[in-house]
Amino acid sequence: MINFLSKILDFFKESKKIITRLDDIRLLNGKILAEIKKNNVYQNLNDSEFKSFSQFGEDGIIQYLINNLKISNKKFIEFGVENYDEANTRFLLENNNWSGLIIDSNQKNINYIKKQNYYWRYDLIAVNAFVSIKNINDIIRLNYFQGDIGLLSIDIDGNDYWILKEINVISPDIIIIEYNANYGPEKSLTIKYNEYFQRSKHGIEKLIYGCSLTAIYFLCKEKGYSLVCTNKNGNNAFFVKTKLLNEKIKEKTVSEAFHANSFKEYCDSLGKPSKISAKQIYEIHNSPLVQEV
Repeated sequence: MINFLSKILDFFKESKKIITRLDDIRLLNGKILAEIKKNNVYQNLNDSEFKSFSQFGEDGIIQYLINNLKISNKKFIEFGVENYDEANTRFLLENNNWSGLIIDSNQKNINYIKKQNYYWRYDLIAVNAFVSIKNINDIIRLNYFQGDIGLLSIDIDGNDYWILKEINVISPDIIIIEYNANYGPEKSLTIKYNEYFQRSKHGIEKLIYGCSLTAIYFLCKEKGYSLVCTNKNGNNAFFVKTKLLNEKIKEKTVSEAFHANSFKEYCDSLGKPSKISAKQIYEIHNSPLVQEV
């Protein structure tokens, strides 16, 4: 029995080493791609995409933006990071040595993050909190982030629109926020604010979350930001302070920037990933959980 437990312990120790090595490979791969693309000028920012720790090509877009904008303060905030193995700001942390605040609602995720090598190697604060319009500014302020910062990333699969609208204690140069492509490019839609909203894990209800690109576009316009692109997989929108735009970073309209999502979020009655129908799109747009803004 003791030998068996010892073997299990050795297995987990070796597994942790493998995971660490894989992370090192991901980081090195990102560094090589970032260096190759560093001096390129892209008319279409999607051409700058590459993935190191981001879900899709966000790492590349972020690198292009920070290399071609006058960033005021090399700090970031990201919430909805889960265990941070896949995130928009991790490459920024490890490749560019930015300081950051990350927030997730699951204490297990935060505990995991605090055990990783990058947590002690870099200037990173990890906080367990379920963000709402009532607490978001206090969470940011109490962790000593205020005024100008380089980047804010929001991906909470829910009240994204309302949280961004409420934030007023920081002024990020770049905003990355998830949009729900199922709402389409024309309508300005978001879920109705519900402090305790949690996205469904199945059925058509799984597709009712967040907001449309048009809704974020108008909100960011009010805050002094311009849409510059969305990632080609169709889930993250990138906004830059309008006063920072230049010959390399230009404003796009919603119709120019919009991408339908390339991934399948809906599962049919047999549990197989499936495209949604026109009827289901209509149901999403007219759900009692959704409103125009």
